[in-house]
Amino acid sequence: MKPLLGTFYLLGMLVPGGLGYDRFPAQHRQEVVDKVVSPWRILENYSYDRYHPMGEIYQWMSQIRENYPEVVTQHFLGMTYESRPMYYLKISQPSNNPKKILWMDCGIHAREWIAPAFCQWFVKEILQNYKDSSRIRRLLKNLDFYVLPVLNIDGYIYTWTTDRLWRKSRSPHDNGTCFGTDLNRNFNASWCSVGASHNCQDLTFCGTGPESEPETKAVSSFIESRKENIACFLTMHSYGQLILLPYGYTENKSSNHEELVHLEVRGDPLGLMIGKRKENLLEDDDSPFPELQVGQKAANALKAKHGTNYRVGSSADILYATSGSSRDWARDIGIPFSYTFELRDNGTYGFVLPEAQIQATCEETMEAVLSVLDDVYEKYWSASRAGKVTSTAVVLSLLMSFTSLL
Repeated sequence: MKPLLGTFYLLGMLVPGGLGYDRFPAQHRQEVVDKVVSPWRILENYSYDRYHPMGEIYQWMSQIRENYPEVVTQHFLGMTYESRPMYYLKISQPSNNPKKILWMDCGIHAREWIAPAFCQWFVKEILQNYKDSSRIRRLLKNLDFYVLPVLNIDGYIYTWTTDRLWRKSRSPHDNGTCFGTDLNRNFNASWCSVGASHNCQDLTFCGTGPESEPETKAVSSFIESRKENIACFLTMHSYGQLILLPYGYTENKSSNHEELVHLEVRGDPLGLMIGKRKENLLEDDDSPFPELQVGQKAANALKAKHGTNYRVGSSADILYATSGSSRDWARDIGIPFSYTFELRDNGTYGFVLPEAQIQATCEETMEAVLSVLDDVYEKYWSASRAGKVTSTAVVLSLLMSFTSLL
């Protein structure tokens, strides 16, 4: 991105309805000018323990792509209501193996600044360590990482210019008398049935219909087109120190709790389960909800880093009822690993988490995410799973041979 273009991005003047210099609060105008005097100097010393305005994040994405062309590509996803481009980064290495996808998005709620900070941290950690870390190399051999650093771009910019605690998008409703939709109530997952509002004045306004917002539609269309290959869907939020699994709109457990851990049964690549009920094959499982085990392992890995405690469970069980969430929608369309992370803290600072806590938050969350991805790997590609399938295939072959002799 050219420096002048980066300046326009940062000032919000690149797009129709953008926020120009005169729209910034007077006390922040010189700060804005200082930020754009030398944008490339900023990026050369990009700080991952600071919060960054959207213009800098746009520039960061471009430079990441240019600095790591062998593994990073930048892709257009869609346009926001205020006509800003949505981009995601794809981190991928060539592989002879069929690959699955990790989807990660951050910043669906505008005021939750620690979430976009983590998406940037995650990208940085993967790119700085993939050559030397056997763990990350193993994951990239089998998984492509798709990272959307800021989903709610219009709302995020609004938190920098006007209202730090703004939550929703910026689309107008009721003839411009109210603004914004809660994008995490706008997905087609029991839309607006519980924990959401039809009143556009409310923080949890669910929109005029499922996927009525351009940001939601861009994400859902993209995910739908690749759902057969997406193994893991992670959406990063704050605050509360929680790892949430489906569902929010019902207290019933998701239909594939067992399948999440026993993917050799779910996939059934050889058709060996014909005539058998999956439940009977899982009677030796110690836990009725193995999905919870994946989340708890992640919480344990997180705690081991800095001692931070996270609770694990469904939104309906440990937080509150909610409908139209992206996590529940991802599970409903068949993505097996689907989690919401509610990052630090527990309410001391809430949405205004100090920059002094960014590094520790990101370090511990990185451990949790890698733990989940290790489980994804184990369920799809581990040697033990391959051995089970191979052994079963041998048994089946012998049975068929024996049958042919009868």
